Amino acid sequence: MSLCRRGLSPDASRGSWGVVLLAEAQDGSYTAAPRSGELLASKGGQGLDWVSSGMPVEKGKEAVVMQAPLYPYNWGLCCECLRCCGRRDPRPRTVWLGHPEKRDQRYPRNVINNQKYNFFTFLPGVLFNQFKYFFNLYFLLLDCSQFVPEMRLAALYTYWVPLGFVLAVTIIREAVEEIRCYMRDKEVNSQIYSKLTARGTVKVKSSNIQVGDLVIVEKNQRVPADMIFLRTSEKNGSCFLRTDQLDGETDWKLRLPVTCTQRLPTASDLLQIQSYIYAEEPNIDIHNFVGTFTREDSDPPVNESLSIENTLWASTVIASGTVVGVVLYTGRELRSVMNTSNPRSKIGLFDLEVNCLTKILFGALVVVSLVMVALQHFAGRWYLQIIRFLLLFSNIIPISLRVNLDMGKIVYSWVIRRDSKIPGTVVRSSTIPEQLGRISYLLTDKTGTLTQNEMVFKRLHLGTVAYGLDSMDEVQSHIFSIYTQQPQDPPALKGPALATKVRKTMSSRVHEAVKAIALCHNVTPVYESNDVTDQAEAERHYEDSCRVYQASSPDEVALVQWTESVGLTLVGRDQSSMQLRTPGGQILNFTILQIFPFTYESKRMGIIVRDESTGEITFYMKGADVVMAGIVQYNDWLEEECGNMAREGLRVLVVAKKSLTEEQYQDFEARYVQAKLSVHDRSLKVATVIESLEMEMELLCLTGVEDQLQTDVRPTLETLRNAGIKVWMLTGDKLETATCTAKNAHLVTRTQDIHIFRLVTNRGEAHLELNAFRRKHDCALVISGDSLEVCLKYYEYEFMELACQCPAVVCCRCAPTQKAQIVRLLQERTGKLTCAVGDGGNDVSMIQEADCGVGVEGKEGKQASLAADFSITQFKHLGRLLMVHGRNSYKRSAALSQFVIHRSLCISTMQAVFSSVFYFASVPLYQGFLIIGYSTIYTMFPVFSLVLDKDVKSEVAMLYPELYKDLLKGRPLSYKTFLIWVLISIYQGSIIMYGALLLFESEFVHIVAISFTSLILTELLMVALTIQTWHWLMIVAELLSLSCYIASLVFLHEFIDVYFIATLSFLWKVTAITLVSCLPLYVLKYLRRRFSPPSYSKLTS
Repeated sequence: MSLCRRGLSPDASRGSWGVVLLAEAQDGSYTAAPRSGELLASKGGQGLDWVSSGMPVEKGKEAVVMQAPLYPYNWGLCCECLRCCGRRDPRPRTVWLGHPEKRDQRYPRNVINNQKYNFFTFLPGVLFNQFKYFFNLYFLLLDCSQFVPEMRLAALYTYWVPLGFVLAVTIIREAVEEIRCYMRDKEVNSQIYSKLTARGTVKVKSSNIQVGDLVIVEKNQRVPADMIFLRTSEKNGSCFLRTDQLDGETDWKLRLPVTCTQRLPTASDLLQIQSYIYAEEPNIDIHNFVGTFTREDSDPPVNESLSIENTLWASTVIASGTVVGVVLYTGRELRSVMNTSNPRSKIGLFDLEVNCLTKILFGALVVVSLVMVALQHFAGRWYLQIIRFLLLFSNIIPISLRVNLDMGKIVYSWVIRRDSKIPGTVVRSSTIPEQLGRISYLLTDKTGTLTQNEMVFKRLHLGTVAYGLDSMDEVQSHIFSIYTQQPQDPPALKGPALATKVRKTMSSRVHEAVKAIALCHNVTPVYESNDVTDQAEAERHYEDSCRVYQASSPDEVALVQWTESVGLTLVGRDQSSMQLRTPGGQILNFTILQIFPFTYESKRMGIIVRDESTGEITFYMKGADVVMAGIVQYNDWLEEECGNMAREGLRVLVVAKKSLTEEQYQDFEARYVQAKLSVHDRSLKVATVIESLEMEMELLCLTGVEDQLQTDVRPTLETLRNAGIKVWMLTGDKLETATCTAKNAHLVTRTQDIHIFRLVTNRGEAHLELNAFRRKHDCALVISGDSLEVCLKYYEYEFMELACQCPAVVCCRCAPTQKAQIVRLLQERTGKLTCAVGDGGNDVSMIQEADCGVGVEGKEGKQASLAADFSITQFKHLGRLLMVHGRNSYKRSAALSQFVIHRSLCISTMQAVFSSVFYFASVPLYQGFLIIGYSTIYTMFPVFSLVLDKDVKSEVAMLYPELYKDLLKGRPLSYKTFLIWVLISIYQGSIIMYGALLLFESEFVHIVAISFTSLILTELLMVALTIQTWHWLMIVAELLSLSCYIASLVFLHEFIDVYFIATLSFLWKVTAITLVSCLPLYVLKYLRRRFSPPSYSKLTS
């Protein structure tokens, strides 16, 4: 090497620049001249890349050096100054154990922040979010115009109080949410952890943890940051992790520490060694990780590959032992934070319809204002007159509509939560309860949603013979015979009779199959103390009563429990060994040489074990038939029997084995370790090495486990079908199992045909199959994910048109993204509302895409229920949620919105009549408190009490789901009903105003007194006319409003003549006007119910 280049160095104390020498290697690259404790930055075109001393720098770059140990407190300052020119993209990192000051780039603070605003942005942010909507901005501009004297119509508070009330409600609601969010974040960020330092163990807050820190996490404690697992206190050298808050799976995950650091005598020795971890850039993949661990001060240097098994992601919980980890990622770079997508903000169809109606009202407001000015022949400053009339008739658009509907939604959510018939139901999105009343398509997952996700072992198939539940005692006797005769000489060396030979051959086949099932899994037996035995003693003696099995899949546990029932019991396991107990109590020891976990891509898992008693090395594998068919030796029964078992509704696994010699295994291990150490394309290289073993394996058996249906799934699906809702089942399971479950759950009725869409791979095949399907009528469709993808690629419109005509659709082998795509296509093609139901993490995308997402809290965890708009505990609760609560919410909101509009149009009609009579003058009819009181204390409670109304009892709604079908047409809130209410408003407003003008005698205040009292009484009577089922709170609301009005008359002498009100003349005039405005409507309602009754009235009579 020759020193040839000059670089620049910042002097950390003075901020000046010094000179650094770079060494040029023969290949033309540059390396910083190694000086103790220096950190370097190579200056390229993209800014500054911080590197360690001695690391290579690209040719043509300059270097910047900084004395980190001398000026430790200026490092952050320097980074802050250089951050603007540094690369901000996520990059791989080198993390030195226990030395956060040796960082090679700037990392975010380890704080969790879920707040939308901070102290300074809260008020501006909330106000901006309110006034970005046209109508709120419209009211603000109108209210601001009252500061201009020429435009002022009344006292300022007349206009500002209603707007202020609406804003106050919104601000208070947002403030409460923000405070709750802040308290939750503060609680998480303030959790105390132990950190290993040179001075010993110190306590540190979660928010002060840095990349490179060595953090100790106790049992049942949350992992504070993304870490690499270094040490555990557990004797078996591994730990269990609860990941339900990260991936939604309730089963524990096994995690393994770095071998090199686990072997150190004490945890404090981690600070004595010189070691670092090279890790990939932060990303959102929680199921994969690529990194390497390097220890420099050993001879030779130690290199270990790191994978997902060595990680402890933030938001998981340590389930066993105490662990030590080194922090890799913090703050916004955490896997859990990067996976927190902001789901789309769902706006209900009902809200969009109401917005549309308010736009029509705005058009009417502008037209009426222009007509008034036109009738004045646009005289004088006509543009000011237009603004005054816009203000005068601004009640046409009810400012209280949004508040009333929002408060109604809160009431509906509260009623749903309080319903004792559907316990445990949670409303997570209170903005869309009306959506539940108009669902046309229900898309449901299968496993854990329609089924219980509780597996029962039902079938063992060996090709020539099959064992069901009734013949498991034969399997038990085969296993017993093997282990009671094994101490004798092996049968192969003897020459017994043929019958014995055949029987022993069958016994050995059964034994091989059971042993493979007992060894090939990721299940770990965990011993817990009970009243009699403590944990340590239970573990030592393998106490059956204290043992529970933990695994990442309920299928696995069912298989291991079955091997226990037939005599071969899994009693112990750590990361390197496994113990089985025979029927005679003998312990069989196996060393785990390699384990290849199950993935959704590979659809199989494998394990290589060495039998300690014989030294034999065996590779066991189990997986789905589609992948195992190409791995096992040729046979003529696998495909047929897999199909038969799937038709019975069983989940099938194929089990196989392969014996390996020591040389074969050593060769494989060398290639496998090499592949695992590669940083680029690691997963591909590892898969290639494993596939070299997966050839010509011996087929041992098929296993069949059954997932039983949840309670009352059949009647619930029948209810939904009768309500006019089409049910689609989207599952990742295989075609035969999905079809069987669909029949079993009566998703497909006994009279319906099933068209199984055959596998298509190109456009031509898809065209032929679609033509074949087009000729079928009233036929359920079953299609696989692969065929679906081809159809959607070439014939999206044709396929969706045909599928939407089917009474039921089953999509099997569906990926999570496909589920969301189907939901999206249904919304686009039909324009109808969709509801998605699921229980696992793979259903989240579908739930978030649907108009209404329902999560079932199931065996797979809470991820789906946390992401959903509504969370239920059982699928059967969905029927009541839709038929009762959905129906009531929609009908109540429709009545409430139309009544609020009616209330506003009545007073606007009166104002229009008043202005017309008095030569189109822009003078307000009611001023001050009258106009505010009208839409608040005088009429608010009775109108809002409509949220308690119901047309039929909940039992009737459940018994006659056909009532739900009526709502799908959107009749409760349509242009027709809106027009009817507009005509009623114009009629009543005109009658009240003309009546008051005809009947008043001398003074203007008498018009105000007569018309306003008649208006209030008309509103109260109209509420009574609209109500279907009286609730005691409705009566209280009516009486309270009337009492408030009568009591307030004492204080309203400025607007109303109190002495005139006490006269008989006032009383008869008000009574006459009110009767004329309301009585015809009562007569019409009676005649309509008599001659054209609604469907529900036939059921209630």
